[in-house]
Amino acid sequence: MDRNANRRAALAAALAVGVFAAQPAAHAAWEPTKPVEFVVPAGTGGGADQMARFVQGMVAKHNLMKQPLIVVNKSGGAGAEGFLEVKGARGDPHKIIITLSNLFTTPLATGVPFNWKDLTPVAMLALDEFVLWVNAESPYKTTADYVNALRAGNPGQYKMAGTGSKQEDQIITVALEKFVGKKMTYVPFKGGGDVAVQLVGKHVDSTVNNPIEAIAHWRSGALRPLCVFDSQPMPYPAKVTATMSWQDIPTCKSAGLDVEYVMLRGIFMASGVSQEQVDFYIDLFKKVRALPEWKKYTEDAAFNTTFMTGREYVDWVAKTENRHRELMQEAGFLAK
Repeated sequence: MDRNANRRAALAAALAVGVFAAQPAAHAAWEPTKPVEFVVPAGTGGGADQMARFVQGMVAKHNLMKQPLIVVNKSGGAGAEGFLEVKGARGDPHKIIITLSNLFTTPLATGVPFNWKDLTPVAMLALDEFVLWVNAESPYKTTADYVNALRAGNPGQYKMAGTGSKQEDQIITVALEKFVGKKMTYVPFKGGGDVAVQLVGKHVDSTVNNPIEAIAHWRSGALRPLCVFDSQPMPYPAKVTATMSWQDIPTCKSAGLDVEYVMLRGIFMASGVSQEQVDFYIDLFKKVRALPEWKKYTEDAAFNTTFMTGREYVDWVAKTENRHRELMQEAGFLAK
């Protein structure tokens, strides 16, 4: 090869290197660039608050995200405060919200200008159970004992504590009243933690708290579970007390109280975010769910661990909104 040929080969090689160097680096997946606000549209101590704080702890412990996850409770207006804040954060991927049934009940009951379609669905983390609880020192050993007492009592004599008004706890209470044929006095509180304390203190006769909201008081011997408002028993055989596991609690229907209800524990983002940003959080929650701590947490709290994303999740949410509209219309809870 002559000198000119060598020169041409060297120039071609240099150009090739320069072109390669000019190519952009492989596109990095999106991730948060500042702290992420994790909104809880409910008070402290309840099931949504406890799940959010558990997730926050796992993300920090296992370094699942470079930026911190900051839990913020915004319970005003039955959670409307939190929903409206995220609705107003269009395009902001640094704000996520954990939902409970007030995703449906709050706009339906109050007429507040919000609908779940104003948000971006991310993932269903789990479904939460509701259990009928009484004080352990009460005379009600079974669901039948409790139902018979309600039927024999005066209207309004028996008090049911619950989280919020015209929300899931009161919806279940109305269904219970309809089945029994006797009105109760429903006493609303800010969160499930407060509700459990009221029952421990014998200020009310019963609650329909989630398992996680009452497990500590059950374990201590202060509360007694009568039945679970699901179509099948909870699949957790490990003993919570010396004599009972979650699996030992009968379904309300099998115990003679024909009422069923489960609740969403799901994640949403603001509207106007990209699929890449949604995918980051889906991946984040998959990592949390893969942890052994999550397995223990869901077993302790007796969650139904169904997980959904994408179209399946959207369809489930739409169907559940319609069911809540029907339940609330029947209860007379829809905004006029």
